[in-house]
Order: sequence, then C-alpha cells, then structure tokens
Amino acid sequence: MEETMKLAAMEDTVEYCLFLIPDESRDSDKHEEVLQKYIERIMTRFAPMLVPYIWQNQPFNLKYKPGKGSVPAHMFGVTKFGDNIEDEWFIVYVIKQITKEFPELVARIEDNDGEFLLIEAADFLPKWLDPDNSTNRVFFHHGELCIIPAPRKPGAESWLPTTPPTIPQALNIIAAHPEKILASESIRAAVSRRIRGYPEKIQVSLHRAHCFLPAGIVAVLKQRPRLVSAAVQAFYLRDPIDLRACRVFKTFLPETRIMTSVTFTKCLYAQLVQQRFVPDRRSGYRLPPPSDPQYRAHELGMKLAHGFEILCSKCSPHFSDCKKSLVTASPLWASFLASLKKNDYFKGLIEGSVQYRERLEMAENYFQLSVNRPESSLAMSPGEEILTLLQTIPFDIEDLKKEAANLPPEDDDQWLDLSPDQLDQLLQEAAGKKESESISKEEKEQNYDLTQVSESMKAFISKVSTHKGAELPREPSEAPITFDADSFLNYFDKILGPRPHESDSDDLDEEEFECLDSDDDLDFETHEPGEEASLKGTLDNLKSYMAQMDQELAHTCIGKSFTTRKQVEPVSQTTDNNSDQEDSDTGESVMAPVDVDLNLVSNILESYSSQAGLAGPASNLLQSMGVQLPDNTDHRPTSKPTKN
Repeated sequence: MEETMKLAAMEDTVEYCLFLIPDESRDSDKHEEVLQKYIERIMTRFAPMLVPYIWQNQPFNLKYKPGKGSVPAHMFGVTKFGDNIEDEWFIVYVIKQITKEFPELVARIEDNDGEFLLIEAADFLPKWLDPDNSTNRVFFHHGELCIIPAPRKPGAESWLPTTPPTIPQALNIIAAHPEKILASESIRAAVSRRIRGYPEKIQVSLHRAHCFLPAGIVAVLKQRPRLVSAAVQAFYLRDPIDLRACRVFKTFLPETRIMTSVTFTKCLYAQLVQQRFVPDRRSGYRLPPPSDPQYRAHELGMKLAHGFEILCSKCSPHFSDCKKSLVTASPLWASFLASLKKNDYFKGLIEGSVQYRERLEMAENYFQLSVNRPESSLAMSPGEEILTLLQTIPFDIEDLKKEAANLPPEDDDQWLDLSPDQLDQLLQEAAGKKESESISKEEKEQNYDLTQVSESMKAFISKVSTHKGAELPREPSEAPITFDADSFLNYFDKILGPRPHESDSDDLDEEEFECLDSDDDLDFETHEPGEEASLKGTLDNLKSYMAQMDQELAHTCIGKSFTTRKQVEPVSQTTDNNSDQEDSDTGESVMAPVDVDLNLVSNILESYSSQAGLAGPASNLLQSMGVQLPDNTDHRPTSKPTKN
C-alpha cells in the first residue's frame, strides 16, 4: 500500500484506492478489464453530482493501477484540493457512497496528514490505535467506516494478525468478518458529522457575484463554469513573469467588458476578494472610485480577467485543436455517453437544443478530465481549453449585453466578516458541540455554575500523565470525582521507603515513575500490622512537616496571597502542643486553611479576563475540557488585593 499511497507533491493532496473483495470465481486474467468497467460504471453513476461541481484544483478521477508487490490491482485516484478543504470531504462522501452502491468494493483514503479520518475522530479512538500501527486498518465498506482491530494478546484472535495487516490480509478480514470490524458509533458519527449535508451542501458552498468582464470570458464561463477556478488560481499565485503578459492585454480586451453573473465557490471568492491589486496603467483596466456601487463588480472582473489572460499567455495561440476531436473518438466515449442517457443525465432535453449542447459539452469535459487517463496526450491545459472555446463558440456581444440587463441578484458576502460570536459558533459546530438554540445567551450566563471550573480542573489533575502528555477529561460532568485516600497513602509509602528522614530528595528513579504511567496498572497490596504502624509514623511525620511549613508561611507574603476559609477556633481550647498553647494564650486564632476551590476559580477568571476576549491559556485549557466561560460583560477595572 505504501507504493500506491505516496503523495505526488507537497501541496494538499488526497489519494483514494478502490479494491475488489477477493472472489475465486472471478477470472484473474481479465482483472484490468473488470476494473475498467467498474471505473466507467462509477463515473457514470455519479456524473450528475460530479459534472457541475467546481473544484479548487483537480477533479475527482479514477484510473486503473496494476498490482505491484503485495498490493493487488485496483482503482486509484489523486486530487489536489489546495486551500479548499471542502473538496477533500466531498471526495470522502463520494467514496463512502461508492462503497454503498457497490458493496463488492472496499476503499481507502489518505491525505498529506495520513489517516485524516482518524484525526477527525481523535477524541473517540481506542487507546491502542496510533499512527505507528494504523497502516492498512481504516477502510470504507458497505458505506460504513471500518477499522481492523489489533488482537489484545498475541494469538488471542486467530483471524487478526499481530502486526499491521497487508492489503490482501485486510481484504480477506473484511470479507470474512464485516460485522467485527465496524468502527464504533462515536467514531462513525464524528466522520459522518463532517460530511453531513451532501450533496445538497454543494449549493451552499457556492457564491454568485456580479463581475464586469470581457465578452470572451463571459462566453467561456457559460460553457465551462469550472474554468473560474483555474483563473482565480492563476491570479492568486501570480508572479512578476505572469504579470508581464498583463501589461497589454492581447486576448481579453477591456473595451469589450460587460456585466455578468459568475458562480464561485466561497473559497475562490474569498481568495479573489482578499487580494489587493492595482492593474498596470498600460492594461486599459480602469476602476471607478470605491464609493461607486459597482466598484466591487469592476474590481472582481479586473482580477478575473488578469487570471484568464495569464492562462492564455502560457500556451501558443497556434496549437492544434485535434485533441478535442479525439476525445469523442475514444472507444470509451460511446459507452460513457450511452450510460449518461440511461441515467437520465440530459433530463429529457431535446437533442440539439441549446441546453442539451451545454450539458453535452460539460460531459465531454468531465470525460476528458476524469474518465480518460490524466496522463493521456489528449489532456489540454486550461489556457488551451480557453483558446479552443474562443475559436469554436460563436457569441454576440449585443446578445450578452441584453442578458446583462436581467441578471439575477448576487449573493450576500457578509459571511466574509464573521463576528467573534459567529466564529465561536462555527468552531463549536465543527467540533460537534452545538448548543441548544432555545437557550439565550443571557440565560446561559445567569445560570452558569462556576463549580464546573473547579471540578474540571480536579478531574484534569487526577489524571495520570505519561511521556505522551496529559489526558484531558472528555466530559467532566458525566461522573463524580473519586479519591481513595488509603490506597494513595499505601502507594505513597512505597515511594518514600521505610525511613521517613530520607524522603527529602525530589529525585526518584525512572523505574519508580514508570509505575505512574497508567491508571489501570495501579495495584496496591495489603500491609501487615507492622507495616501499618510504619505507615502511620510516616503519615504523622508528613503532617508535622506540613503543619510547620504552614506556620512559617502564614505570616509571609505567600501566605497572605491566598484566600482562606473564614473558620476561627475558640481561644479557650487547650491542647498539649506548646505552639497551640502559646497561640491561645495570646488570643490568636488557629490559622484558617486555604480555600483551594476559591483560589483556583478566582485565578482562572483573572487570567481569562486579562485575555480581553482573545485566545489564551485559561480559555484554551477550559475549552479543551468542555468548559465554556461566558463573556466578561463587566468592563469596570477590577479591584485586586495588594500583595505585600
């Protein structure tokens, strides 16, 4: 699998493989033919959803990949999704649906980060699963996420290998034990939540805006709406050499500009809007003053025109257009077109009509990019495709101007300027922590219980940390915090040893600390009466040390910096302790204990307030434990006790 899943480039890329479940009745000599038919069936079945989709960089595609080593022949695809992470998750949805439609297929999917599906469900993974042993364990089968488990003990499960499985082993396990490898409900829910809403979500990710563009670009985008992504990327990633072609426009003259409506993805629109750019004076592109109502349309059109000009400047204007005619001459095209008609791709349109030809053009382009092999010589660059369209598609500028008079309204782009509250809400929804909308913000603040802060911190401190870090409590309110004092003291005595006067050193052997690595490995033994007497002496000495330290710190700045419980013992109470007798004789009260919870909460709130609404250690720690503090609405300067 390592050979097939190596990433082709350093940019954000997702790779996916589709394997056939082993079947002895299948003719191994015709494996390539069988897989090619599956590719055709898959791409045809999902064409209505994939054809109109606007990809950031590359579309979803499949090709045959012959077997190599232990990896059998399979269907393989790779897509560079760049800055638009939604492309990656849309592909996850498509792969999931493919395995649901074709139950004899098993799919794997990875990106630059590796098993990103496990990363999405990181809060719910079993402890044994980590990046070192997750190879060839995560698959989609029957539309469900599957994780091949590891045996608890070597040889405990004969059907589970002790090491990460090979691809043939994984396929045999999936075929023989499909019910035993299903991922847990929480893991599947985490992944399903990320792809929830598709395919309807595709329309939500689009943004329609008015642009003042040259007529040639308007005609091209009517035939190939997806070319807007190539143009935006060309402008977004421009360099000084690219801008040389934009000093004087040769293909898209500014004099032919008309108003039109362009469909972007929200990612592409944001990339175009956020770029600050001043055109060369020689280009002929002039912008109205920013106060003009159509300033945004002129600015977007100018930037998009630069992107199209850059694309066309990278290819020769005299290239042959025989590539396009060869696309429909491919032996796969006839069967592909027949499958489209069978799946009602043309929606009953009359053959030869304008709308029919538009859908046919989109299908040809989709076939060229996704069905035919990408490395084929038939593939054209975006610039060549644009020049081909300009040469073959007739358009009338006057007709385009008439259409400009009846443009649909453009979408509101207020989503670009999210308030902090809206951003927090989006982050919570992405993390699956969306709160009930019926509870108002004021009501939540009035009913907020500060004990959640102290209880969460106690749960965090009670967790045993290891060299891998500290574990955060997932849901602090699910179970009460318990503490076995006797077991703790027994274990503490094992660390201190039999002689309490030798326990002053902070240096413990590494072997002693290894005992603290797991909550599940603590095994406290029963002590004999003699050992219990030694334990009692150790405990008394510890209490004596702590009492002396408290007395010494009581009258220092450190002691006064803590809030104590307001508990005063009667001065008439007598004890055998000389220091207590002296305190009672002088009329002084016994030192009040520190209120740990109050100090903890007050210090965290002080730290949270000093963040001034920004990210900081207090909010990050509490949010990781599931505690959401309300906004600080008290803007008055806080009075703080002076520390002497």
